[in-house]
Amino acid sequence: MNTTTEVLIAGAGPTGLTLSRALTARGVDHLLLDGAAQGANTSRAAVIHARTLEVLDALGVSDELVRRGILVPRFTVRDRERALFQVPFGGLPTKYPYTLMLPQNETEQILGENVTVHWDHRVTGIDHDKVTVAGPDGSVQHVRARYIAGCDGMNSVVREQAGIGFTGARYEESFVLADVAMTWQLERDEVNLFFSPRGMVVVAPLPGDRYRIVATLDDAPEHPTAADVQALLDERAPGGTVTDVAWSSRFRVHHRLADTYRRGPVFLAGDAAHVHSPAGGQGMNTGIQDAVALARVLAAGDNLDSYEATRRPVAAGVVAMADRMTRVATVRNPLARSARNALLTVAGRSSFLQRKLAMNLSELSA
Repeated sequence: MNTTTEVLIAGAGPTGLTLSRALTARGVDHLLLDGAAQGANTSRAAVIHARTLEVLDALGVSDELVRRGILVPRFTVRDRERALFQVPFGGLPTKYPYTLMLPQNETEQILGENVTVHWDHRVTGIDHDKVTVAGPDGSVQHVRARYIAGCDGMNSVVREQAGIGFTGARYEESFVLADVAMTWQLERDEVNLFFSPRGMVVVAPLPGDRYRIVATLDDAPEHPTAADVQALLDERAPGGTVTDVAWSSRFRVHHRLADTYRRGPVFLAGDAAHVHSPAGGQGMNTGIQDAVALARVLAAGDNLDSYEATRRPVAAGVVAMADRMTRVATVRNPLARSARNALLTVAGRSSFLQRKLAMNLSELSA
């Protein structure tokens, strides 16, 4: 591993991998480090929106993403069987007028092709342009970098070392995430968000005849079983019979935004800069777009503050919209639920509102 570089990237998730590809395309010397022993082998994020495919097209990966994924032309909000609001992506002004469903581990495989990652190398300290790195054998190295990019997630060491605040809070509910095989009564060309008195559940198609399930629960089990997921569907989204769980997890969700995206040579991107509810599926997308914008600024080497000026407002909007969607979806009061459903039904008749939400979800309006 080199001990000097132009850009040191901490974190080899989708954001860090994209930043590495984008810097390579611009001929910028860099190091990509990650404290993990290897890349993701679970699906986690599964939604890729139109704007993300547009920015990745220039890096030569969008065609392969599309080839492997499932094209979903609409997003439907339901209260159990009843459709309240539909968001069609078909008329969007883009080469990619749809949502693409693809597990994150496959997205990372594609982004990581021809990218060198120094696994088992963890950033432990930053002193101006000197970065302390702990290696896999307990060794410590010091790397000098003109710029340092924190792409190391919600618990970012880079952000902490730079002394940047991460303002926000945590939702009371826990979230269930599962990839399952099941029979399903609805078509596989839409993502469905179901409301219910006990909370929300999202059902989305995945390649290989599987489905992604995301649900809120007061106290979710650590590793939800097929019976756990089946109970959620029976209660909130009738019509599905789970036959197998490929992967499942429980997690808590925060809605937070970094107080600044830059402090001296340190820049933040992805979950190190912003985290929010999975409602809308925009987290990974916003991070990938951060990475492309950051590569452009770092390669130019001037007007460095323009990165925060352009990307932080986008993230603030995404965090706010995801928070609103989550709070609307998890309303418990019966009168408030009835009012919400009535309002969404009326709004669903407006092509203007449908297109506005489609532009926001796809991040084409950013």
